[in-house]
Amino acid sequence: MDKQQLFENIKRKKSFLCVGLDTDIKKIPEHLLKEEDPIFAFNKAIIDATADLCIAYKPNLAFYESMGVKGWIAFEKTVTYIKENYPDQFIIADAKRGDIGNTSAMYARTFFDELDIDSVTVAPYMGEDSVTPFLTYEGKWVILLALTSNKGSHDFQLTEDPNGERLFEKVLRKSQEWGNDGQMMYVVGATQGRAFEDIRKIVPNHFLLVPGVGAQGGSLEEVCKYGMNSTCGLIVNSSRGIIYVDKTEKFAEAARNAAKEVQQQMAEQLKGVINA
Repeated sequence: MDKQQLFENIKRKKSFLCVGLDTDIKKIPEHLLKEEDPIFAFNKAIIDATADLCIAYKPNLAFYESMGVKGWIAFEKTVTYIKENYPDQFIIADAKRGDIGNTSAMYARTFFDELDIDSVTVAPYMGEDSVTPFLTYEGKWVILLALTSNKGSHDFQLTEDPNGERLFEKVLRKSQEWGNDGQMMYVVGATQGRAFEDIRKIVPNHFLLVPGVGAQGGSLEEVCKYGMNSTCGLIVNSSRGIIYVDKTEKFAEAARNAAKEVQQQMAEQLKGVINA
């Protein structure tokens, strides 16, 4: 899926919502534990309930890897189900990979060759040769961690060099030598507020994947005010705030209602972009 196709989906659905599939076997409704594959059964119900309200799904690999082979099977079934039934959805493998070149090449092969997923999150800390293997796949996206939503982001990402450049700003500037806004996005946490202004000065045209709205306390209005560009430029993720709002047999309906509420807020924020 290219940048224009992504924007067309956003305009058509009046949404830039990504539903995070952080599926924890200990948090899903109890009645699903009777299913042959409880994780996939939960994901399928969530996807069917929300697909018309969002433009992306983001399975977080840690939740699947924690279950070993069973988890990987559920992950692959989830990806296949989305691709076969909702092909307009942008799929993000939230894997946060990033290692020396040969290892990164194997990670890239896993997600882009074997699973044929649209994008994968990558940690840029080890530099260019840990990222560029992911950028060799035409039509695929690399989503680099830039400024995250967790408290610990202050430990390194906001530290300044002698010239006053913060580490996340160095990541944004340097990485543009490796790829362009048609193949790279950046993770920027919703809790970072006005930092989006500084980020847009460096990467005005890139899409930003924005976690942290909802359970983590990020403000959608603030994200849009400082981070939206002429093609929206935002994919805002919500996980717990949608998938775990109800633990009864009506969990999918509740998830849909939660997603609908976010989508309606997004439709308001998009009016200036869509009507321009």
